[in-house]
Amino acid sequence: MDSLDYKIISAIMNNGRITWSELAGLLGLSSPATADRVRRLEEQGVITGYTALIDAESAGYGLAALIAVSLERPEHRQGFIELVRKLPEVQECHHTAGDDDYILKLRCRGTRDLDRIISEEIKGLPGIVRTRTTIILGTVKETPHVPLPPAERTP
Repeated sequence: MDSLDYKIISAIMNNGRITWSELAGLLGLSSPATADRVRRLEEQGVITGYTALIDAESAGYGLAALIAVSLERPEHRQGFIELVRKLPEVQECHHTAGDDDYILKLRCRGTRDLDRIISEEIKGLPGIVRTRTTIILGTVKETPHVPLPPAERTP
């Protein structure tokens, strides 16, 4: 990737609705050349998609929690991963080193919703040894942005 690719990524992260014309102006390229570069980044898997950022609380999902999950054996991993992929409340799932195998980030409607997910969905799977839940009281920073080299960021 070159400096123009980083500028494209930075601009799109900051404004996913930027037009080809606006992006081309930032890059000093024509709109078609800019569109070709963006398509190449998409084909390479650097840009994986586009989405709107939604305020979870306004959408009725004001409870956020982190759940650490430990599996009994590696053969239980596939069933767990399939469950995680199908649960819309799971926003993130990270395979971790240390005391726990996975850390999940969930958005729920409330404590009853969280209890259902933990008690019925997660603990209902074979091979779940334990879960530890931390309810998030407030968020200081949450971003979908990937850090880029400082020289490549657009103002």
